[in-house]
Amino acid sequence: MTGDQPTDPWPELPTDAWAETLEALHLWTQVVGKIRLGYSPWINHSWGVPLYVSTRGLRTSMIPYGGDMVELEFNLADDRLTIHTTAGRQQAVELRPRSVADFYTAVLDAMAAVDMPVTLNPMPTEIPDAIPFYEDTDPRAYDPSHSRALWRALLQVDRVMTRFRADFQGKASPVHFFWGSFDLATTRFSGRTAPPHPGGIPNFPDDVAREAYSHEVTSAGFWPGNRESPEPIFYSYAYPTPDGFSASSIEPAEAFWLDELGEFALPYTALLSADDPDATLLSFFASTHAAAADLADWDRAALECARPEGPTWWHDRPHRP
Repeated sequence: MTGDQPTDPWPELPTDAWAETLEALHLWTQVVGKIRLGYSPWINHSWGVPLYVSTRGLRTSMIPYGGDMVELEFNLADDRLTIHTTAGRQQAVELRPRSVADFYTAVLDAMAAVDMPVTLNPMPTEIPDAIPFYEDTDPRAYDPSHSRALWRALLQVDRVMTRFRADFQGKASPVHFFWGSFDLATTRFSGRTAPPHPGGIPNFPDDVAREAYSHEVTSAGFWPGNRESPEPIFYSYAYPTPDGFSASSIEPAEAFWLDELGEFALPYTALLSADDPDATLLSFFASTHAAAADLADWDRAALECARPEGPTWWHDRPHRP
């Protein structure tokens, strides 16, 4: 283990310094994500595409390849991408300062080394003015302490977001990390169809956007920021946006409306000064969802539920100490 162990449940983030590391990770996760996209069955709303927060970083879950399976994981604790197959083959690609083209070639070589050669679409997704991975030869900075800070934050956000997801018994997405937009999100559905999405997302097919937003949703997430907007935020939006949503009374007081994006935002730093960061974040997710669902006339009584404690048979059975 080369990295420090997490000590602060809600870590301070190096937002004044980590943009270059985030940019490298964003593109590197797209290389791996496109392997997942190309070899996994398509699941509605792109749910077969994202990565998942893990005990070491971000992982793909199992990807079928012929009769075998492979899983790739960004081990941000030890600064390497690991590749494991059900046939017992393993490879690792070092996470260090290197170009996107160099990382792309190393991943393809590693996949070939585990007898799973792959091809993928080399054009980055949801990034304006993107160039193919193999042409992105400029050196990229990578600071391990910055990637570990992101991982530590994602661990806590995933935990609280999963708690929030448990309050909904209607259709809801997993808590998952989209490598296109580089954010962790979960989405709730009303069950009713929505107007066609207008599309227009950079390097993202309009038909995929329309399928993703085929039904009414509220969505909550965490975005770590970028060079142009370095402040990490939590966000919440609805599609379609109900009339009056932007004027809704929401919690906590530090939350605000982003008119250019059509969503509410809560600065990550608001949690660091809160007496109860978990409760503060849950209040943001819950109040923004409630405002959108009420304005859109969702059947909240049927879709939402009290926080379950788990099946009684499990709590009643004896447990080994």
